[in-house]
Amino acid sequence: MLDQIFDYLNFHFSVEAPIVLLILIFLEAVLSADNAIALAAIAQGLEDKELERKALNFGLVVAYVLRITLILTATWVQQFWQFELLGAAYLLWLVFQHFTSQQSEDEKHHEPRFSSLLQAIPVIAFTDLAFSLDSVTTAIAVSQEKWLVLTGATVGIITLRFMAGLFIRWLDEYENLEDAGYITVALVGLRLLLKVVNDDLVPPEWIMIPAIFLILGWGFSKRVGTQLPQVEPEKSEISK
Repeated sequence: MLDQIFDYLNFHFSVEAPIVLLILIFLEAVLSADNAIALAAIAQGLEDKELERKALNFGLVVAYVLRITLILTATWVQQFWQFELLGAAYLLWLVFQHFTSQQSEDEKHHEPRFSSLLQAIPVIAFTDLAFSLDSVTTAIAVSQEKWLVLTGATVGIITLRFMAGLFIRWLDEYENLEDAGYITVALVGLRLLLKVVNDDLVPPEWIMIPAIFLILGWGFSKRVGTQLPQVEPEKSEISK
């Protein structure tokens, strides 16, 4: 039984395996930056920090199950362009919903967008799945051994949880960070869409990664300002 499982997972340990695993973990960490800010922005749609934490925890557990399923069925999924089209449409819909909101800028950053935890969990899980359509393809291209890809994905989802927690704190401190997160979501969605239309049009990773970090740099460029109250001059000074 174990032999059959190992054969399915292509479990063949070699000298190169630790190096390949380090490469996969590095790729997961780099490719998770845009995912983490997107998930943080979604979780911030709940009314308090405790619910945000629970939404991330439960949402990423579901996301992990979906991501493992995607890895195990990657060969089959890659045959159907409809999955990438659905992923692109979903991500672009999230972006459209964010930027066309009728709320003011102040309300957009502070008012809850979900009425319950159960509304936020599936959005977090499916957003991670849509992002994973691209990252899993990259991981499979690096190694055909499923156990290595699964290990990299496990480390990646743990890293993603900590990064999303950091971004949630930063969203309260930096004025443009939420918009920057949704712009990166738009980039990933457009990349998936181009992949469906014509694979030759897809921008390479060496262009996408610097572009994402430039956008995140803009997101961190302006802290939320606190307007100081204006001090009125004393009446005695006016009379003088």
